[in-house]
Amino acid sequence: RPMKLRVLAAAGLISLSAVPSLALAATKAPTVALRSIDGLPTPLPYPYDEDANAEAGLAAAIKKAKAHKKLVLIDLGGNWCGDCRVFAGVIEQPDVKRWVDKHYEVVAIDVGRYTKNMQIPARYGVDKLKGVPSFLVVDTKGKLVNDGAFFALTDARHMTPQSIVDWLAQWPK
Repeated sequence: RPMKLRVLAAAGLISLSAVPSLALAATKAPTVALRSIDGLPTPLPYPYDEDANAEAGLAAAIKKAKAHKKLVLIDLGGNWCGDCRVFAGVIEQPDVKRWVDKHYEVVAIDVGRYTKNMQIPARYGVDKLKGVPSFLVVDTKGKLVNDGAFFALTDARHMTPQSIVDWLAQWPK
């Protein structure tokens, strides 16, 4: 039941604060000033370096996360994906960016059209992506902490910025 409620919260259908047991288990998300994705600056960012060494980027993010006692947010997607670009735009908003930077080391990994870097989700038990953006939240020991909640933001363009940040707030302590 908690996972179903978190998915509903991520979709913007309920607020985590409406379910006290879930709200207490997570870090409080910041209140996002931007009420709608329509207010995002355009063009939206292209967050994925298509030529990057994904393994090196992930290793660097894990190392930084360990040093700063943060989680790693592995963002799997492609620049062709509107929902991926919306997510990137939301987390670049100044009020959101400060919060994300405090709790996560973010690494954006280009998966092309599900044709490259697929060994990374497979390493965490995700053999097939059901859409992008997909997210893996990993702790400093390399343990996946958002098991089963990988695909909640694949429809980010139909979500509010607040619901996207509420989804991110489920795992930091």
